[in-house]
Amino acid sequence: MQKKSKLGFIIGVISFVAAATAAITAFLFVKEKKRKDDEELMEYLDNSIE
Repeated sequence: MQKKSKLGFIIGVISFVAAATAAITAFLFVKEKKRKDDEELMEYLDNSIE
């Protein structure tokens, strides 16, 4: 039983790391997209004022 417990723990740690990495990556993609959208909006507004 001890070997199965260690294996389950290792799989759990790997799963946690994979989930955390996916969440951080998704957050960064969303943040970058919002930044680009804000830049495009500011550029559009600057050009429309001229």
